[in-house]
Amino acid sequence: MTEPSNELEMRRKAMANRQMSTVASRRQHAVCVRRAHKHYGTKKNPFVILDGLNMTVPKGAIYGLLGASGCGKTTLLSCIVGRKRLNSGEIWVLGGTPGSKGSGVPGPRIGYMPQEIALYGEFTIRETMLYFGWISGMSTDEVDDRLSFLLQFLMLPGPDRQVKTLSGGQQRRVSLAAALLHQPELLILDEPTVGVDPMLRKNIWDHLQHITKNGQTTVIITTHYIDETRQASIIGLMRGGYLLAEESPDRLVAQYHAESLEDVFLKLSVIQNMGKRRRSSIATEVATAITVPRGAINEAIIVDEDHEISGEFGDNISMGSRGGRVSITPDDPDLAQPEMPPPEEVKSTWRDKVFFLKKHHMKTLVWKNFLWMIRNYGVMLFIIGLPVIQAVLFCMSIGHDPYNLPVSVVNYELNQGEACEFKPGCNSSRLSCNYLDFLKRRTLQLHYHDDEDGAKGEVVAGTAWAALVFKSNFSDALRARLNDGRSVTDIDVENSEVAVYQDISNENIGSFLKRDLYFSFESFFQDYLASCEIDIKIGTIPIRFNDPIYGYRDPNFTDFAAPGVILTIIFFLAVALTSGAMLLERNEGILERSLVNGITPIECLFAHVITQFTVMLMQTVMVLVITFAVFDITNKGPIALTALLTILTGLCGMCFGFVVSCLCDNERTATYLALGSFLPIVMLCGIIWPIQGMHYTLQLISYVLPLTKSTESLRYVMSKGWTLDNPDVYLGYVSMCIWISIFLTMSVLVLKFKKG
Repeated sequence: MTEPSNELEMRRKAMANRQMSTVASRRQHAVCVRRAHKHYGTKKNPFVILDGLNMTVPKGAIYGLLGASGCGKTTLLSCIVGRKRLNSGEIWVLGGTPGSKGSGVPGPRIGYMPQEIALYGEFTIRETMLYFGWISGMSTDEVDDRLSFLLQFLMLPGPDRQVKTLSGGQQRRVSLAAALLHQPELLILDEPTVGVDPMLRKNIWDHLQHITKNGQTTVIITTHYIDETRQASIIGLMRGGYLLAEESPDRLVAQYHAESLEDVFLKLSVIQNMGKRRRSSIATEVATAITVPRGAINEAIIVDEDHEISGEFGDNISMGSRGGRVSITPDDPDLAQPEMPPPEEVKSTWRDKVFFLKKHHMKTLVWKNFLWMIRNYGVMLFIIGLPVIQAVLFCMSIGHDPYNLPVSVVNYELNQGEACEFKPGCNSSRLSCNYLDFLKRRTLQLHYHDDEDGAKGEVVAGTAWAALVFKSNFSDALRARLNDGRSVTDIDVENSEVAVYQDISNENIGSFLKRDLYFSFESFFQDYLASCEIDIKIGTIPIRFNDPIYGYRDPNFTDFAAPGVILTIIFFLAVALTSGAMLLERNEGILERSLVNGITPIECLFAHVITQFTVMLMQTVMVLVITFAVFDITNKGPIALTALLTILTGLCGMCFGFVVSCLCDNERTATYLALGSFLPIVMLCGIIWPIQGMHYTLQLISYVLPLTKSTESLRYVMSKGWTLDNPDVYLGYVSMCIWISIFLTMSVLVLKFKKG
């Protein structure tokens, strides 16, 4: 028992010396990770990615991080660059905690090459380098100088080649060039040599060794090619969220009496699973042949839940156990990990709080967004032209009176085969024909039949919207009704009526047809009274409609729906444009890479606001020109107020698009969310039907939706000519400003906290 006790004491002293050395010389480490714990899901059912991981990367070293797919390498790198948070534990990077004020992480102190290409395919190689160089604070001349070297070093084609025209291997080299461009202090490369030929792979490793010689650059690299990391200063072998070992390659191979690093990883994987009660015969034979050096294994090694030797380095070997996680190293509380080095204190000034948007970042982002639009001119022409097409379709198809409606007629005043002709005069015997002539003037198509069954049959068959039946003595009965007054007989009353059998399955057509029948009869009867030298007022309903205070005598549904339709077109096109642009950047990894390089979520949002706002202005101008100048939609108010509210609505739609893109992980979900919000807004905001006709509960909901107050406000401006001095008008503008603030705040908060 003496020897183990002495050894334990020696380990304690070594750990204490290491702690003192670490705190005293904190500048010697570029990255320190202590007791890192990261999981997704709920507390009851977590999906663990990292668990108790400890990692130290000396300055000026090349650190090779090896492990199977899904073991947590990329998650660990995301935590190091400040894009994901640990559930517990500490990370120290370049003098501070990632994401803390003044740490420079995320920022230009880091060069990051993700697994994805994460580049704009429409940009040339030089434009790609300009983008990443400018956001890192480089000048154009500096970018061009470095680009000349990188093109030659990475064997890339000319700087004017578009990224999307390059091969997959060339695109990965451009991605590597973007990470090397600004010569960062910490270079993080996630599988940079995939698809690279052996000669170029050797050149890349030679270059990494060269830039780390003076200690100014530190490299963390992951790779599929295990043995190429023999050139690294130190490697970390990772499996199932745990760091199995952290040592120089040569020493690991010597300690485990292995022929290659792949053999070392296999043996360590078997050791990790030795805590189970049962093992397969294959694994047992492998484990028996292993000599385990004391202290060589990371103290956080725990048995993997799947109980497999798995990964990129060999076939899965099932261990066949149902046991839980088992530690294979002593758990002595006296052997605590060294304390993390204290972070550098950075004082923030009032300018940092007020001017939170960096000028060179905003300039670069706006340039990038406009360049993408120019390169995708076909898409942009469609986006700009689409609201014009929608406005034209609305103005030409909605709100107009239906015409050429077929109507069946049975006129028993006519002899069989006799034509129905207009015959003026007080004593005309064909007053039914006079009335039918007035119906023709309203573009109704009259189909004559000899009997009622034939006329009604057309209505039943759906080829006519109504059937009219005139009695044989219609003219005489109508005159008797006029001359006899109160003494007219019931037979004359009945025979002077026009029997109408109508199809009102389509309420709008039925209402328009009923209106035409009434108005045509009124016009016909007044014409008949005039021919009899009788005051035509006798033939009108005793209600006099004077000129309306607002609107016209013949109301137009197009004028009613136009305000809501204009705002809806601009709002939802802005939603589609902004959510699509943000999702494109995020799903291709471009947004993540930009954020690692120091772009803040707020800067990204405001840059998109500027560029998308420009597009939305063009859409607004074209829609208003088409609506008012071409189709002459009624607008009695100042055009400036109409334009201002339309622009605010488009801005609100842009901000809602940002919320959609931040909440959704893919285009399909974003489409569902946008469509799901479109129908309630169209139906409940008074766009196609008055709010007063809705259920009381829906009215309450309607008043808190974004387009309700703005639609009412624009309707008052266009139809009544009201201005901002009226509360019903300015409430629409205030409501839109409030919704813009709500959506923009939600976007910033979701981008800020949705890091994983």
